[in-house]
Amino acid sequence: MSYAQYIKEIGRGAQGARDLPMEDAKRLYAAMLDGGLPDLELGAILLGLRVKGESLEEMLGFLAATEDRTQWMQRPHGRVRPVVLPTYNGARKEANLTPLLAMMLQRFGVPVLVHGLLEGFGRITTGHVFRELGVLPSTSINQAQTALEQRGLAFVPLSAISPGIHNLLALRARMGIRNSAHSLVKMIDPFRGEGVLIAAATHPEFMELTRDVQLTLNRTAILLRGTEGEPFANPKRRPRLEYIHEGQCDVLFEAEHDSLRALPNLPEAIDASTTAAWIRRVLDHQLPLPKPIANQLACCLLASGYAEDLNQAKAIVAVETGVLPTNGSQALVGN
Repeated sequence: MSYAQYIKEIGRGAQGARDLPMEDAKRLYAAMLDGGLPDLELGAILLGLRVKGESLEEMLGFLAATEDRTQWMQRPHGRVRPVVLPTYNGARKEANLTPLLAMMLQRFGVPVLVHGLLEGFGRITTGHVFRELGVLPSTSINQAQTALEQRGLAFVPLSAISPGIHNLLALRARMGIRNSAHSLVKMIDPFRGEGVLIAAATHPEFMELTRDVQLTLNRTAILLRGTEGEPFANPKRRPRLEYIHEGQCDVLFEAEHDSLRALPNLPEAIDASTTAAWIRRVLDHQLPLPKPIANQLACCLLASGYAEDLNQAKAIVAVETGVLPTNGSQALVGN
């Protein structure tokens, strides 16, 4: 198979490059995931896509190839959908509170699958904090399935879900730049689209692309601007929270823009031990749950089917956490 034709299309720079059709994108990415490209061609394709930017058709093709090589999991029995938390960024300046969101959902009986990296590359990962909380990574999909069924929470490394895309992700250390895999991993739902994906974006372009992918595939997701790329709402100022379902997108909570009247009580440091100790105090009702995360928790209860509507979800969260509900805004933004 010659890859020169693909490089010629996508490698002409931001202005001259052309987008690949979905089937070509799927075929190309399949070869990349399977390790079938020589290093020279692989580097040229990754760099060409980085400069050009991925189109919707390309991302759909890339995701299809990735899902063909993903280890699938069974949705746990019951009417409640599992929530999927992709965690790939880690903390640099703010405490990583992804474990708090996961464990709050677990408390409500909502199954939670967290997938991500074990390596921190100098950042505090969800895995680091989980370890302090006694949640260890599953070594296989079968072990993750058992943890999910028995405890309602599983953390599984990307290498166990999809080794091919894990290898592409690891190329950042060698090439010095991100590639398409960094976006794709945040769209992986090992329940074949039956889960609720918590999709965290950091840039407006990726926010739009993620929304379009989920709408095109008719999947269920909560879309938000992540905190340093992590899938939890910024505890200092709530981001916009969008609910994607049944081919439409509803804004459940608008972003907060007003100046803070008071800073929330947050961990004093970002290290895993301090973060875990703070999370324990929140779970034990010794400290209040930050309101933006309470709002996100209500969105997850609605999307998973635990609550029938947003008002009921907010009331449930208020009773459990003592955090008074914030008015949401259910406005249609796409279909």
